Order: sequence, then structure tokens, then C-alpha cells
Amino acid sequence: MGIFSFAKDIGDKIFHRDDAKKETESQADANKAPAAGEPSAQSVANLLLKRIQQQNLNITNLKVKYNATTDTAEISGNAETQADREKAIIAIGNVQNVAKVIDNIDIKQDAPESTMYTVKSGDSLSKIAQEVYGSANEYNKIFEANKPMLSSPDKIYPGQVLRIPKP
Repeated sequence: MGIFSFAKDIGDKIFHRDDAKKETESQADANKAPAAGEPSAQSVANLLLKRIQQQNLNITNLKVKYNATTDTAEISGNAETQADREKAIIAIGNVQNVAKVIDNIDIKQDAPESTMYTVKSGDSLSKIAQEVYGSANEYNKIFEANKPMLSSPDKIYPGQVLRIPKP
């Protein structure tokens, strides 16, 4: 359990908060009508919950709250494994407009925590594996630890947070 920080301007764009704001502002200018608001915190929380559920993780009683003022997501539930817990954290942390994830997930099977690694420009999974494990050939450990969020070992981006399992 804890608080995890993410780069809020980087990540998957699952709710188009800024796009909706720009669109309603331009409509308001054109029509001189008041701009509609951003999506509600509840609708954002529902999208984040759906994103975790799409990862097919073993987490029961999963709940997600979102605070639009602080761009903070709070998750709770009961995870089968440490890996399920960590995958839920990065699944919603790697979303644009999420700056922090407050983790209140309980774990049934205790295990060592993975290291969270923020991808830098020029990184590849091979390069990260070389740094962490001493062998670039170990990149598949990192790829597997971040599936299904990662669809390919070649598709990582600066600012993305990855799970790095203990050697």
C-alpha cells in the first residue's frame, strides 16, 4: 500500500478531458453558449475501473475513486498476488491526467514488491534489462511482467512506468 506518482501529461488517453474542454470552448465561442464541463469524477473513475478490469487481474471488491482537482486515483480491493496489485497500479497510473495513484489493495499471497521504473528517452526493454539484470536477453521478464498493458516489447515511451520484477 502506498502512493505512487506518475507523469500526468503522459500516457494513454482514455478519457478525453482536455479534448472535450477545447471542443466545448470552441463551440462556446462559435455559438456564444456556455461551455459544458469536464467529465465527472465518477465517469473518469468508471473508465479507470474498466481499464483495470481489461487487464484480467485477480482482484475482488475492486473500487476506484478519482479526484479531478488533484488528478489522483484511489484504488482498493483484494488482490490474489503482488503482481496483480502492481499491474492495477500501473494500468491506471499510465493514463494521461492521472498524476498519483493511492493504493489500498490488500494482497492474499505476499511477495516482494517489484521496482517501478520510469522509461527515459532512448530506453528499450533490452537496455533496461541490461541495467537491472546484467543481461539484455532478460528483456522478456520485463515484457511479461507488464502484459497485457504492453502489447509489444518495442512499444514503450518516455514517462511510462513499468514493473521490474526482482532478479
